[in-house]
Amino acid sequence: MIEKMKKILIATDLSANAMNAAKYGYSLAAEIKANLVLCNAFIVPAELPEGAMIAWPKFEYDELLRISEKELKALETELREIQTSGDFVPEIERINVDGRVPDVLAEQVEKMHIDLVIAGAHGSSWLNGAIKGNNAHRLIDSATYPLLLVPGIADYKPIKKVAFATDLVQPKKDLAAIYSLLSLLKKLNAELLITHVYDEADHPDKFKKSIEGFLTELSNKANYPNIYYRIVKSEKPEKGLNWLCQFGEVDILVMIHREKSILRQVFEGSHSRKMIDQITIPLLVLPSGGLK
Repeated sequence: MIEKMKKILIATDLSANAMNAAKYGYSLAAEIKANLVLCNAFIVPAELPEGAMIAWPKFEYDELLRISEKELKALETELREIQTSGDFVPEIERINVDGRVPDVLAEQVEKMHIDLVIAGAHGSSWLNGAIKGNNAHRLIDSATYPLLLVPGIADYKPIKKVAFATDLVQPKKDLAAIYSLLSLLKKLNAELLITHVYDEADHPDKFKKSIEGFLTELSNKANYPNIYYRIVKSEKPEKGLNWLCQFGEVDILVMIHREKSILRQVFEGSHSRKMIDQITIPLLVLPSGGLK
């Protein structure tokens, strides 16, 4: 579970943006005293059609494995040179696995008791390249674990404000997810900003009662003083969240992925690519149903 946060897996394809995500993950791990697993899934490219298979000659397989291991070792060396503010030095394991990225990640999360997976964004836009379009949807849809997506331009800095976006449709599950995040927030000494984006056509009184009940239960059970609430008025969720990320001094945006969730609206909406291209901070996606 994420509140324990003992082991972080960094999924890398050894690209520049993936290496940036690895550096972000290393700095985060050092701050919260977690260990790391560097994982490279190779052979089956992400852009292959679902179900497609490739039979690689053994000498090519062995060469790919050798190159991958060499580059992962070089990445580990580079990470160990990062200067961190504390005295904790994360342990680093390296694994090379052949297979599709979603399948490999799911297997390793279960096998190695991973608490968080970090993946880099690719290409010129925020979720381009290896995890763009339907591939991004598949990666998020298939994840039964917390997934932190790090834009290529995001440099690590101490995390002081985490925004949790809620549509107030399933408040019990949102509250359960928030409770499970609190230990992590305490380690970071970070503020939690509960954010609700509402359509300009709606009147605040429409959801006032829901908000009051949500915040009352949260304040009664959370036992954490650094929790705040903010309404963002926008006709589209992605526009409101973009504004928050740009001007709200937020370090990480947290969203739950489930049917009819605000995250699904963002990724499936007609303006989703606009948000994806613009957002510059990491996005923490929690699995459907919240954390267990």
